[in-house]
Amino acid sequence: MPMKYRLIILASLLGLLAACSQSIDSAPTPYPPDYLPTMVVLTGQAILATANATTPTPISTETQIPTSTPEPVADAPSPTPTFAAGFTEFAQIRFLAPGPMSSLISPFNVQAIVAAGESERVQVDLLGEDGRVLQREIKKLTRNPLGIFQRFEISYEIRAVSEKGYIRISTRDDFGKIQALNTMPVLLYSIGDAQVNPPGNMIYERVMVEGLKEKANFYAGEVSLKGRIWPFNDQPVVVELLTQEGKPLSSRILGFDGIDTQSFETTLPYKVSEPTPARLTFRQDNPLLLVEDPDLGKLVYVYTVEVVLNP
Repeated sequence: MPMKYRLIILASLLGLLAACSQSIDSAPTPYPPDYLPTMVVLTGQAILATANATTPTPISTETQIPTSTPEPVADAPSPTPTFAAGFTEFAQIRFLAPGPMSSLISPFNVQAIVAAGESERVQVDLLGEDGRVLQREIKKLTRNPLGIFQRFEISYEIRAVSEKGYIRISTRDDFGKIQALNTMPVLLYSIGDAQVNPPGNMIYERVMVEGLKEKANFYAGEVSLKGRIWPFNDQPVVVELLTQEGKPLSSRILGFDGIDTQSFETTLPYKVSEPTPARLTFRQDNPLLLVEDPDLGKLVYVYTVEVVLNP
């Protein structure tokens, strides 16, 4: 090759090398091979950040509920349990066992809490269905207005296989007059097994007089009474004012419709010339008794309260 052409080729090569050198010097430094995944992630994050920054936040259409604690609301009163008698005052003679219509075999035990009268005398009778006395026990018991637990063992003999019976407990005041009397109806068997029922509502007094207290004073010749009674049966209830000697001063007869708890309101007039102790008495008879006791008659329930009558 002529020298002239060699010089031209050499000059071209030198120019090309110079151009390549400038291109290499001006190109950015390449990333290391293991940096490519990291770059992809960073690029994705940048894109998401840009998208979030440019996207408007949606406005919720739901009603916001305040987080403050509401004021407490008082509970509505729950209904008060109503007993069959409508009362919660314990009876002066409270039967604990046996309960109503228990099936009994001789002998059996009677358990009761008795508030003895002022005479401190308690009488327990077991009556047959006609009223005849199958057993009677009279016991002295210390006076305690709250009552004292008592247990009586009762035995009997009946000719029939079974018959209805009555356990009757009575107390007397210091003048020998009935202060309280209560009766528990039962079933008497000559053979078989006993089945004792709970006393239920019969532990409560059957008479409730509004505002009446022991030895309450009354004036102007009138005793006004208002309250509720749970009749033992469908017989009328006799309300009386009796002197300490048992002489009647005034009386009223209250009739009731059925044996459910019922309201009553009555007035007992009286005449006294000086403050006079008396006994306000509610009593009811048992018409099923054919035999009348010479002392207690056919009484099935008696409730009394001592009062003072003023002119």
